[in-house]
Amino acid sequence: MAGTPGGFEFTVFGDRVEVRHHGRRAATLRGGTAQKFLADVETADPQHVMARVTGQYKHGNERRPHRP
Repeated sequence: MAGTPGGFEFTVFGDRVEVRHHGRRAATLRGGTAQKFLADVETADPQHVMARVTGQYKHGNERRPHRP
């Protein structure tokens, strides 16, 4: 599917989670935020969850094509 987030990965370091996008650090989560992220990754599409967490999900310029 076009527009599906990709290239995200995460690593857990004790109580912190580091999210990377194409090998570059995009976010570091700690405490409760990290725990919620790990729970969300288990129940939803991990790529979408990581895109939302890093702010790379929707920028406001995504629109559906106009159909007459």
